Amino acid sequence: MAATDYKSIIKNMGYSKRLSQNFLLNTEIAQSEAEYARGRDVLELGPGLGILTASLLKVAKSVTSVEKDTRMFEYLSDNLKSKKLTLINSDFFDVKGGQLGNMDIMVSNIPYNLSSKVIMWLSEKNMPAVLCMQKEFVDRMLAVPGTREYSKLSVISALQFKVTSIFDVSPESFYPEPEVMSTVAYLKPKGNGIREEVRGIIGAIMSHKKKRIRNALVDCAKQLDLSKDAALEIAGSFGDPEMRPFQMEPMMIFEVAESLYASQNP
Repeated sequence: MAATDYKSIIKNMGYSKRLSQNFLLNTEIAQSEAEYARGRDVLELGPGLGILTASLLKVAKSVTSVEKDTRMFEYLSDNLKSKKLTLINSDFFDVKGGQLGNMDIMVSNIPYNLSSKVIMWLSEKNMPAVLCMQKEFVDRMLAVPGTREYSKLSVISALQFKVTSIFDVSPESFYPEPEVMSTVAYLKPKGNGIREEVRGIIGAIMSHKKKRIRNALVDCAKQLDLSKDAALEIAGSFGDPEMRPFQMEPMMIFEVAESLYASQNP
């Protein structure tokens, strides 16, 4: 049987830049990703033409795939038949929890523009995942204190997940080809809940990451409607006030953010 010419199918159907659609064509990569789903109930976001989905169905206990693009959903419904497969035509973030059931892991080649939102969703659900994302995004997730890439994303990722880079994926593995390299990464949740407000405070602190912590917190205080004295007191309670946020470990930044939140909400 001849291999399916997915590239021609995509060309004929067309693709959406608005939906950040870049379709995986490399079946070997799909098979490697699917190995993490072996024997498990799997959630997939954005299956597209189902190259990864087909590999998942060979090894997973069940697969629930959520596709927003109605054309892709109809193609999958016509061409990928399995009792183990549940297809949902919807924006992923509009799907109610009950429709998804109890999933063990997410395995997906997600649209790059949804990466941050997906990470937040996974942290709220405390769900592990194998995701193909933009390499630069994964590098920022893995960035450590003292490096240029160290950011809010690095801090939140380190607090909530153990992130492991598995392998890189070249643009030639997709159609249309993205302008950047991709990376498949494994995210194992640590079970650490972070309030939405504290996430925002971490972001505010890291937006001043090159400033001394005392100055960074004074600037944050203005945004958070705290007094300068309160900010300086918090800064002084966390070691060297001359230290800068980009040099601080994630847990220390979290503790500072929690203290600022507590000052806001006595």
